[in-house]
Amino acid sequence: MKYKDYYKILGVSKDAGKDDIHRAYRKLARKYHPDVSKDHDAELKFREINEAKEVLNDPEKRKLYDMYGKDSEKAGQQPPPGWNRGAANDGKFRYQSYQHSNNANGFQGTDDFSEFFNNLFGDRATRESSGGRYENFFSAAGSSHEAEIEVELPEVFSGATRIITFQVFEASVDGKVIPKEKKLQVKIPKGVTNGSIIRLAGQGEKGIGSGKDGDLLLRISISPDQRFHVVGHNLHTSVSVSPWEAALGAKIPVKTVNGTVMLSLPAGTQNGKQFRLKGFGIPKKGASAGNIIVEIDIRIPRSLTDKEKQLFEELLNISDFDPREEKTQRAKPYEKT
Repeated sequence: MKYKDYYKILGVSKDAGKDDIHRAYRKLARKYHPDVSKDHDAELKFREINEAKEVLNDPEKRKLYDMYGKDSEKAGQQPPPGWNRGAANDGKFRYQSYQHSNNANGFQGTDDFSEFFNNLFGDRATRESSGGRYENFFSAAGSSHEAEIEVELPEVFSGATRIITFQVFEASVDGKVIPKEKKLQVKIPKGVTNGSIIRLAGQGEKGIGSGKDGDLLLRISISPDQRFHVVGHNLHTSVSVSPWEAALGAKIPVKTVNGTVMLSLPAGTQNGKQFRLKGFGIPKKGASAGNIIVEIDIRIPRSLTDKEKQLFEELLNISDFDPREEKTQRAKPYEKT
């Protein structure tokens, strides 16, 4: 009885993870599926890769294979603890080997696995239908793909429509997998935020047989905006004011996404003070919306007129305010610029 190297059959290393095994299996299954492949040994290869995937994708069977594979007689004809052939099928991938015949369907059911497999895992390695015949099907759900789509901040408030172009791979009539360009019109609802997902059902990888097509997942990325930093549904911005506006109080203009509002500063506003403009942020479901968070940045004139200099000197002479009285010199965290 010839030893079967399941790692070599799938083209993966012995430390391959489930994702690596899954990718290798899908690639080979599409290539050698009897319905599409014209290779003379496609049926045999198709059966071998199914068998390899059945073992390497299951931790218990893989452990037994690694221990006894090269000397399967030592396995004692016993399957791994708790293993059940029917339960091994996860519902996402259903598969069955085929044998060529001259009947109308082109294939008829045969044993699921090789003598090597049966000898290693025991009699429960095969599964027969109630009618005494083996099932005759192969189905695999298509994988979902993810892509990023960038939108401008004003579009988040109004919604938008995009035409996206992406590449898919489909099997041609001769069984070859070829790339194909696909275009879709996508409606972007208002109120999306960074990381929001738009799911386009059935627009991912094509399924095999009766398997469902995968989905296309579009992850939203909001373009950088000079005025606002987006955090969830809130918009953060900084507005500069003069020392006298901060000291005396004032009404200052603050830009929103769609216009301008006036913000009332109380007298004695400190540098870095934050104010909230409620409901002017990114729309949420329903009638509510996030906020605009305004941080005050007090700016000092770089140059003064003679009159301004005179007034500041007078203020210096008459004011009792000591900015170092409440907070003395203190350490400041280093921020790399």
